[in-house]
Amino acid sequence: MNKKANIEINYIWEDRKRPIFGLPLSFTKYKMSDEKLIIETGFLSIAQEEIRLYRIMDVSVRCSLFQRIFNVGTIHCCSADKSTPEFDIKNVKNPIQVKELISQNVEEERNRKRIAGREFMEFGDYEHDEHI
Repeated sequence: MNKKANIEINYIWEDRKRPIFGLPLSFTKYKMSDEKLIIETGFLSIAQEEIRLYRIMDVSVRCSLFQRIFNVGTIHCCSADKSTPEFDIKNVKNPIQVKELISQNVEEERNRKRIAGREFMEFGDYEHDEHI
């Protein structure tokens, strides 16, 4: 007998892309657990991208005037993930708070896994200073 595992994931944060007047009228969903960020797109055909939090290297927020009026913004992330080196979390509510939540959980996940940022650097990515 083949039993399917019922795995329930507790998400820290969930939202949808809000392209029109800050309303969640989109088929793009964003979810974050304590270990990963998931970007799901589509209606009939669904694509799901998963980025491990400890791989996220840089997080920034961009808000146009129109986005600020409706309290939405775009969070830009750079990661060490080979399939998704850069991605945007577009038009989400309270973008500054979400950016801080992502940053905090990235650090917590790195601490849990005992991973330092320097472990993502490749040999040619930085200059050696002989005076240090």
